Amino acid sequence: MQIIDHGGARIAALHDKKTGSWQYVVSDPVSRKCAIIDPVWDFDEKAAATSTRNADAILDYVKTEGLTVEWLLDTHPHADHFSAAPYLNEKLEAPTAIGEKVVGVQRLWKDIYGLDDDFPADGRQWDRLFQAGDAFAVGGLPGRVIFSPGHTLASITYVIGGNAFVHDTLMMPYAGTSRADFPGGDSKALYRSIQDILALPEETGVFVGHDYGPDGRKPACFSTVREQKADNIHVGGGRGEADFVRLRDGRDATLPLPNLMLYALQVNIRGGVLPPAAPDGRVYFKIPANHFALPQENS
Repeated sequence: MQIIDHGGARIAALHDKKTGSWQYVVSDPVSRKCAIIDPVWDFDEKAAATSTRNADAILDYVKTEGLTVEWLLDTHPHADHFSAAPYLNEKLEAPTAIGEKVVGVQRLWKDIYGLDDDFPADGRQWDRLFQAGDAFAVGGLPGRVIFSPGHTLASITYVIGGNAFVHDTLMMPYAGTSRADFPGGDSKALYRSIQDILALPEETGVFVGHDYGPDGRKPACFSTVREQKADNIHVGGGRGEADFVRLRDGRDATLPLPNLMLYALQVNIRGGVLPPAAPDGRVYFKIPANHFALPQENS
């Protein structure tokens, strides 16, 4: 766990090595109130078994620090891990929230999975569906929502105090940006969303959704808008949209799907809840065969 004090907030950043995911507890040091962002519900795909190691570490931190949780926030339906928001909601009774465009993701993946008509693709699985520009608070820290489509249809950025939690839009400057080839993704939209983030004040903290520790680096999560504008290998230095789209689309064509994607999306479009049990009482995952193309080989 890393503790970073920036922009009026204290941010506890927890890294999940298996998926490279960052999870955050963002607290107001004065009121001791906090929000939890993008918590991970562990899943072993070989055993098809869930566990709560990451979520329990978050609960331990909240308890040890004497924090009151006001929000359980997801930035989008994740493709590489299950959301632990429902589990934490049971423990903490804090409201869950996501962007309202999640409804489009639900409808898209409802079709891909061939789900029955009784699956509600209307966002009711969350307590709050944020609209673009919505304001909220974490104790005395002001928060607002920026829609950031491109990686997914539903991606949003949470700006809390002087910090932006940018999910899978920007990565650390040395890693560039996230892919835009998932169903509903769009590299042009991603570029424009990134420009909205880079238009924030230059000292704004940028907290990313993933880091995989490339080239033996220790996984990192924090930079500033100034550093991203100067040094990001995909968009830094004023790279234009057409050049970015060529770079992003070319790279995406070579990437395999995330290991857990076809498991995770059917959970996360349900707000982090497993599919309903079959008549025999067991829960089964549904995997579409031959729907996705294999990646191109690197030349």
